[in-house]
Amino acid sequence: MATYLDFENKIEKIQEEIVSAHAIANMEAVEKLQNDLDKEVQKTFGSLSDFQKLQLARHPDRPYALDYVKYLMEDAYEIHGDRAFRDDPAILCYIGWIDGQKTMLIGEQKGRGVKNKIKRNFGMPNPEGYRKALRAVKMAEKFDIPVLMLIDTPGAYPGLGAEERGQSEAIAKNLFEFASVKVPMVSIVIGEGGSGGALAIGVADKLAMMRYSVFAVISPEGCSAILWNDPSKVEAATKALKITPNYLLEHKLIDDVLEEPLIGAHRDKQTAGNVVKTYFLDTIKALRELTVDEMLDQRYKRLTAVGAFSE
Repeated sequence: MATYLDFENKIEKIQEEIVSAHAIANMEAVEKLQNDLDKEVQKTFGSLSDFQKLQLARHPDRPYALDYVKYLMEDAYEIHGDRAFRDDPAILCYIGWIDGQKTMLIGEQKGRGVKNKIKRNFGMPNPEGYRKALRAVKMAEKFDIPVLMLIDTPGAYPGLGAEERGQSEAIAKNLFEFASVKVPMVSIVIGEGGSGGALAIGVADKLAMMRYSVFAVISPEGCSAILWNDPSKVEAATKALKITPNYLLEHKLIDDVLEEPLIGAHRDKQTAGNVVKTYFLDTIKALRELTVDEMLDQRYKRLTAVGAFSE
């Protein structure tokens, strides 16, 4: 069963009518309803608020990292464990092929259904997850394999055990190490990018965001609780934080916005997968034309330009 958000009610109604028309083989009605659907999609998704985009970024049907592994990779083989504590299911590491390009894919996985959400810790990695990601990147560097990282987390896990095992150190070490890895690295926010949990796999040659994704230092709920002590201020907090792709692109905090289907990746997952694949392969091709020193220098300048200002 597809899940519809409040502002998608008219779309849901038209799609139900299309299904009914198909059932009685009324193709004339199907064609008319399809035109109505296209117009409604343009009307609804052409003027979304920041809060509605946040809702889409968190949509339960939105493709997660495992979905992209399925759509993108051939002969995918999963890498487990950080060789220090345990395997963290909230971080996925796969080596495989994307259209003939050997690739190391690292992603944050939220999980579907109660059991999987608990297993994946709702997409909140522990420090061993970030150390697993670092191990996978170092392996990719050893064998000259490009890296694709998919960000989708509300944030790093803030539990007592995570802090005891060095959560902040694990994140900081990834930021430091990824800056000098000698293979092309591409990072894409596919859903929710939360604070250090997103930054830990966000240091790359190119950082892009899907059309309906968000990237924030704090969740709007956390922001409204701290600033106003009022959960009803979430929409105002979302707008004030400027966490959607266009704002971030304007301030040069990301490099590109990927135009997923207008109706959302959750309604057309295969097309969304093709968008990610095309962007990754095109970016890797461009980066391969640089020498390693040129690539690292470009990456360094990109990272140090964040927060730059002039008087």
